[in-house]
Amino acid sequence: MTGDLRRRRLALFAFFFIPGVALASWVTRTPAIRDGIDASLAEMGLVLLGLSTGSMCGILLAGMLVGRRGTRQVAISGTWLLLFGVAVMAAGTGLGLAPVVALGLCFFGLGMGAGEIAINVEGAEVERLSGRPLMHALHGCFSLGTVFGALAGTALARIDLPVAWHLGLVAAAAAPPVLWFGRWIPEGTGLAAARTKAGTAPALRHDAYWRDPRLYLIGLVVLAVALAEGAANDWLPILMVDEHGFSPAIGSLVYLGFSAAMTLGRFAGGIFLRRHGPAAVMRVTAALCATGLALVILAPVPALAAASVVLWGLGASLGFPIAISAAAASGPNATGRVRTVTICGYIAFLVGPPLLGLIGETYGLRMAMLLVLALILAAAAVAGAVRPRAT
Repeated sequence: MTGDLRRRRLALFAFFFIPGVALASWVTRTPAIRDGIDASLAEMGLVLLGLSTGSMCGILLAGMLVGRRGTRQVAISGTWLLLFGVAVMAAGTGLGLAPVVALGLCFFGLGMGAGEIAINVEGAEVERLSGRPLMHALHGCFSLGTVFGALAGTALARIDLPVAWHLGLVAAAAAPPVLWFGRWIPEGTGLAAARTKAGTAPALRHDAYWRDPRLYLIGLVVLAVALAEGAANDWLPILMVDEHGFSPAIGSLVYLGFSAAMTLGRFAGGIFLRRHGPAAVMRVTAALCATGLALVILAPVPALAAASVVLWGLGASLGFPIAISAAAASGPNATGRVRTVTICGYIAFLVGPPLLGLIGETYGLRMAMLLVLALILAAAAVAGAVRPRAT
């Protein structure tokens, strides 16, 4: 592997790691943020809608932006916008203003949605150039970031550091790595593909990747695993506090266990993917995720529910990177295919938080998680769609 390609990989690891830290910093403090803005479960779901709306806007704009500016500019700009959103959330929490927190989440989601498409397209290109699996490790770096952020968030929650200070420090500390590692992502990815296709619109129309039914089965997998991961990111600490009687600090610690399981699954996943293939791994991980969710929902003992998030995290760990790789390799126009299945995932991020909050307000968050369980079982049923296309 050349030095340039190695630096490019390291830059991608950094650009997956930073959003993970930022996201976990928010998640681990959600009980304190909810109390600070005096929100009910339904109101908290509406606040989280800011994140979902921003994410969906970012994902819808990403294809056009990558085509015009390339993955480098979109990844860097998206990360700066994400960090700006963290700073706005810090201000909103300090002021006790739910609309400002929702606005910060919107900026956060907008940057994350656009940036994620860019770094996934860049990652798929580096995976192709290196000739070996990479996406699972890149998404593992995101999960590693959530572990790091959850560790810091749990420690700061225990000493009652104000949330505004916590989030402000995260935004400031993440800025130098963006400046440093951004230099190592080359110009031209995505943009070069767009120029190659310039003046060949009929060929692009004949491709008609959006008519490929297999692509939407892959999208269903993304929808399910995104909702499973997003439900934990949005609600797990609150679920443990409200439904199982833990303290906010222990609720954050349980989320740390989920993040650690996600990280382990993603970094170890390459071994199983090489030995057994993506379809078999997808079926097994979906079964693990369903088992963990069922135990969190039904466990009569709080300790069992807390321990079950390890299965939930392991099971949710590989679905998204497997599906992204499967979409990129499913036919021509990898950027469009990655964008299409990622949109399916962001539908879960858009609809999931308010829907789970509304169900939770009426029936409790444990019952709300039955929706997530049903979709994971559906993903297990269509796992064969992620099998590499025969040539």
